[in-house]
Amino acid sequence: MTRPALTHDVRIIDTTLRDGSHAMGHRFTEDQVRSTVRALDRAGVEWIEVSHGDGVGGSSFNYGFSGTDEMDLIAAAAEEAGRARIAVLLVPGIGTADDLRRAHAAGARMVRVATHCTEADISPQYFEVARELGMETCGFLMMAHRAEPKVLAEQARIMVDAGCQSVYVTDSAGALLMHEARERFEALVAEVGDQAWVGYHGHQNMSLGVANSVLGQQAGVRYFDGSLCALGAGSGNSPTEVLGAVFDRLGVRTGLDVASLLDAAEDVVRPYLPRWPKMDRNAIVQGWAGVYSSFLLHAERAAARYGVPAQDILRRCGELGYVGGQEDMIIDVAVQLAAEEEGTAPVDEREKEAVR
Repeated sequence: MTRPALTHDVRIIDTTLRDGSHAMGHRFTEDQVRSTVRALDRAGVEWIEVSHGDGVGGSSFNYGFSGTDEMDLIAAAAEEAGRARIAVLLVPGIGTADDLRRAHAAGARMVRVATHCTEADISPQYFEVARELGMETCGFLMMAHRAEPKVLAEQARIMVDAGCQSVYVTDSAGALLMHEARERFEALVAEVGDQAWVGYHGHQNMSLGVANSVLGQQAGVRYFDGSLCALGAGSGNSPTEVLGAVFDRLGVRTGLDVASLLDAAEDVVRPYLPRWPKMDRNAIVQGWAGVYSSFLLHAERAAARYGVPAQDILRRCGELGYVGGQEDMIIDVAVQLAAEEEGTAPVDEREKEAVR
């Protein structure tokens, strides 16, 4: 598959209705999806990602049940979209090929296959299914701070050789400092940039998502993710409306109407926010310790249940090197920390099993 033609200097993909699902507790309503898609479409956004925060098939005990079936939300989004098209996320091991087929039937036309940054070899079968369906393909190398630039580029090569049309430096923890981000951008552009577009998905845990996006554009990155009002996991994503405004000031053509993006953020999304994405102590700890952004609400719930500070849970998760898909281990960490405070550690394995 060849990389798609770009109609502007860069392509901004909005993830409000997917990454934002984490911050919403996966409780998006059909009305919220419809109004958000209409507003993004008016602003000129080409691709809108819609699915459970952990991708298609993510509605579960481990990750959180969806308030509305995600296939209904995808169908509603596709129905409302005029110029825009609908994308979904798929995490191998959470979503299946059949989930992807159902998403396509509901109206999705792009899949973003997300793997840990060193596990790209589990993605090719999903790119093959996507090609059979005629879908556009992206690859997400999650927790990109955990792989050196050379290794990340080698993983990108696996995805591109499997038919991926764009491959992302995915800063799932919002941990990449500016020089670290640039090194990874340059490595991927050098390795696959003549065959596939390089993208960047940033989080604001260290307040660098937008700054790293500017560095990415200068390094040859052409796909950028954002969310209205920064709605996303952790302290949220690079705000779509800020990306639009910053690139406009830089003279970088996005095809987006900045005033309409601001209206969409302020008048459509802000009224339904359950909490304003912010760089508070817990979110900053995620970036500082390199912890997967979607762990935030799980850690806060475990903190309330077991009486230990959420920031301590998150720091321990960072020390243990947990990655996306290991949300169930947060309970283990909370139980262990509670036991340490009580002076009863180590916790008996049977006790840990009983609270799962």
